Amino acid sequence: MSGRARLTLCSAAATLMASCALLPLVDPATWFLQAAFLLAVQSGVGAVARRVPLARPLTVLAQALVTLVLLTLVFAREQALVGLIPGPEAFRHLADLLQAGSDDVGRYAIPAPLSEGIRLMMVGGVLLIGLLVDTLAVTFRNAAPAGLPLLALYSIAAGLSDGAADWLWFLVAAAGYLMLLLAEGRERLSQWGRVFGGAPRGPGGPVGPVAPVRTGRRIGAVALGVALVVPLLPLPAIDGGLLDGAGTGVGAGNGSGGTISAVNPLVSLRDSLNVDEDRTVLTLRTSTTDLSDLYLRIVSLDDFDGTTWKPAKRNIVAVPDELPTPVGLGPQVRRTQITTRVSAADWYAQDWLPMPYPPSSVKISGNWRYEPVGMTLVGDHGQNTRGKTYEVNSLEVRPTAQQLASAPEAPGSLKSDYTEVPDSLPAVVARTAREVTAGATNDYERAVKLQDYFAVTGGFEYDTDVEVGTGKDAIARFLRDKQGFCVHFSFAMAAMARTLGIPARVAVGFAPGSPQADGSVSVGLKDAHAWPELYFEGVGWTRFEPTPTRGTTPSYTVPESSGDALPDLPQASRSANAAPSSEPSASTSCSAADKKLEGCASALPLDGPEQGGGGTAWYKIAGWSLLGAAALVLPLLPMLWRLRRRSVRLASGQHAGSAPAGAGPGPRKDGGDGRSEADAGTVVVDVPAHEVTEAAVGHVLAVWRELTDTAWDYGIVPDEALTPRRAAARVVRLGELEEPVARSVHRVAGAVEQVLYAPQPRAEAGLADEVRKVRAALRERAGRRTRLRAVVAPRSAIRAVWDLTDRWTALKAAWAARLATLVRRPSPSTGQEGG
Repeated sequence: MSGRARLTLCSAAATLMASCALLPLVDPATWFLQAAFLLAVQSGVGAVARRVPLARPLTVLAQALVTLVLLTLVFAREQALVGLIPGPEAFRHLADLLQAGSDDVGRYAIPAPLSEGIRLMMVGGVLLIGLLVDTLAVTFRNAAPAGLPLLALYSIAAGLSDGAADWLWFLVAAAGYLMLLLAEGRERLSQWGRVFGGAPRGPGGPVGPVAPVRTGRRIGAVALGVALVVPLLPLPAIDGGLLDGAGTGVGAGNGSGGTISAVNPLVSLRDSLNVDEDRTVLTLRTSTTDLSDLYLRIVSLDDFDGTTWKPAKRNIVAVPDELPTPVGLGPQVRRTQITTRVSAADWYAQDWLPMPYPPSSVKISGNWRYEPVGMTLVGDHGQNTRGKTYEVNSLEVRPTAQQLASAPEAPGSLKSDYTEVPDSLPAVVARTAREVTAGATNDYERAVKLQDYFAVTGGFEYDTDVEVGTGKDAIARFLRDKQGFCVHFSFAMAAMARTLGIPARVAVGFAPGSPQADGSVSVGLKDAHAWPELYFEGVGWTRFEPTPTRGTTPSYTVPESSGDALPDLPQASRSANAAPSSEPSASTSCSAADKKLEGCASALPLDGPEQGGGGTAWYKIAGWSLLGAAALVLPLLPMLWRLRRRSVRLASGQHAGSAPAGAGPGPRKDGGDGRSEADAGTVVVDVPAHEVTEAAVGHVLAVWRELTDTAWDYGIVPDEALTPRRAAARVVRLGELEEPVARSVHRVAGAVEQVLYAPQPRAEAGLADEVRKVRAALRERAGRRTRLRAVVAPRSAIRAVWDLTDRWTALKAAWAARLATLVRRPSPSTGQEGG
């Protein structure tokens, strides 16, 4: 293996070794194999480009283009032109994936699921670092600065991990970098000659290691020692979501299921409310007789920092067959179990599962996890709601005003967590809350007064054109301007309730949808909603509706409402397999022909088990990658072949007339020129006739062929019938070459005549430089189109086809001769009996 090839291999290996630090961040680690394969293709393209050779910028450009095609094939094949050429749609898709990956980074704790966005960030990041390392270490032959991108890759991984095995990954990355440095040192040493072994240490003693090798070992030992110490230093870390260690999180789980820190879902809520076309998001059928309370809850926001509300980091566990009774719900509160079957639109990709609250059981296919505190389901490993149909059993809880008014104080830990407000919250928020609830004797009355203040008596207006607002004064501005939409109302009421000592949080989801003629319920984008939930011991988390003209006012917030205090269901929840009631019901969401639950549910069949795993098979990725690389390289083959052929011819021309250093009698060794290219001028070396070997003749003829092919590329078609002297005159005449360049053409032609016809031929040196002068002159006199064609589609590249044809003809002739030998009939002289 050549030194440059070894350096290329070490460059790719160093990148992969540094990338190992990313392995603990994502589960599963199948992305690593994909990144390794694509990195090998990228490095191979660089090796081929340097072998041609291409100019350094062109080498980097070729690798960058191949990398882009590979990423397009893997991540945006459906959006690309003919499946591999990235266009505007493919770039938009890649940008969307990167944005989704960025959201996932903030959403998930370590190890994060391998979503498409995260996979693109991982694979693309490794390829980018690999390109930088290959460019610095191999293309520009300076391995030391290549440690910077490797360090950046490791630092990102170390900053995100929990630090348990940082020393191991640092050791692997450092070993890769040292391997790269040693490979570069060996490659540089080899350019000066054979790597020597050194002199024996003493008479008859063993051969000692070379001084550079000894020094390298010492440096490596010190560097690895430092590498082991550095991760132990108290460096700053980054917190939040995937940027934090998994830990045990918070909530009821034991941490074995991982944790999730959800991205704030309010980012797109305002946009959903302002769409021109109210697209259907969910279609559902339900057994409830009252749609007014059928809110579909997605997630709860319980972390309030004074600026906004967001989900707290929670443990997630496997989805149990039967969900536990909601926290705080006592047996004396009336509840009814309902069944709702939901079908999500094919374009609606939500990570959380919209469900009525509180759920008792869920039937759904795919990879889902359960967050016990909020009683929500979240997709795992990139799972979302797109096209899903699922069934939820839930409780329709109907407390009375008396039950809420007489609720005892919440438990200390829950009250401490859900009444916390930051010191930065403007004082006007708490002051307004006290003023509005003046005269109330219990938390229930205070909650109702807050709801009525926003929805009825406070003079607030519903307006979706108002910005959500950020900063610690956002709620104060809303209380002053009195204009906003559900986000403002729910945020403000929950914050004010907390200042009054009432546990509060914000829920995000969908308000009740619109009944359809076929008995189903349609939930659209404009039904997106946010509402506050307040906690009352004995009832649990209870919905309030402060947003005017939106949603429905809960019946238990009307003082006259009363009801039976005995529960309809003795159990808080039923099994998912419990048979529905055979009693007919006048459900407003069932058609006249389908009075029973089974009749309603059958209209939306549940999803079957999912087939196969996620992602594209590795062999398909490999095939498409090779196809993309071929599609990119094939149009460039004439240029690459021509560049390679020119490089070989001119390299051989450097030694066409040189004799070995200190030459004396005996055959010359091909390529034994002891002088640099700059020293090789137009010098005639007197060499005995027997030293102009067959190889030297071949070198001179190769230079002559390069000169005539160069003229051909610039429009001067060669005439094989002419002698070298007349062919040179023709090139000078048609190319309109000046006298200095004309002498170069004639000098090469003269060298050809010398090696072919002279009785005592003389070998000349520096012929390659003469051809370079001729090519520069022809290029200078040619037009832009001719120059472009001479590089991209050279005419002389047709010789590659002729060479293949000649080889194919020779091969057929050889096989025909061998076959004839095998089947030839023996002659009578072989001793066979005659007929």
